[in-house]
Amino acid sequence: MKKLWTNTVPGKDRNADLIFHYHQELPKLLRGYHKCTKEDAVKLAALILRVRFGESKAELQAIPNLLHELIPIDVIKIQNPNEWKKAIITAHNQENGVNCENAKISFLKFVYKWPTFGSAFFEVKQNGDTNFPEHLLIAINKNGVSLIDPVTKEILVTHPFTRISNWSSGNTYFHMTIGNLVRGSKLLCETPLGYKMDDLLTSYISLMLSNINKQKVLTNTRIK
Repeated sequence: MKKLWTNTVPGKDRNADLIFHYHQELPKLLRGYHKCTKEDAVKLAALILRVRFGESKAELQAIPNLLHELIPIDVIKIQNPNEWKKAIITAHNQENGVNCENAKISFLKFVYKWPTFGSAFFEVKQNGDTNFPEHLLIAINKNGVSLIDPVTKEILVTHPFTRISNWSSGNTYFHMTIGNLVRGSKLLCETPLGYKMDDLLTSYISLMLSNINKQKVLTNTRIK
């Protein structure tokens, strides 16, 4: 399992893409964590089929029964199973000659364009901030901590790591302070996964500080 997705570019490390990256990103898509259009879902479903069955077309008739393994759960309801089947088969035919491995790379290159690529997602209930819905989807990635509307999947705000001044967690909560400790805003979340959010945030910020220190050393060395 890849923890920190800082320099992950699909196609750069083919083995990592095939063994780790694809299999970590696929469940996030199917759980409906990304903002995904119907057209995007069709394209990705055709690639997922290629990954699973190669160039075989025998399984295409079973698409209506496989939708939960092909289409994000929040997008399935957009149209009926037969309409999905027709659209996915058309897209599948357009990918003629694409083998299993290349389909994985193509899948990753497609979702790489989304701002939520490489995120760890957490479903939380927030208290106190009336600017945001009570239930939030939080994405932690190389850009910082994003608060996402769980219905529309719109990113409401992204807090870069440089703006996060304090955070804490327990068995049932995760708390985070953005900006100045005295005048900053606080995000208070109810979640059983606070310890995971805490660990991930700590790891990303430690890496960021380490990189800043390395850059300072390099700069000082050049000046001398």
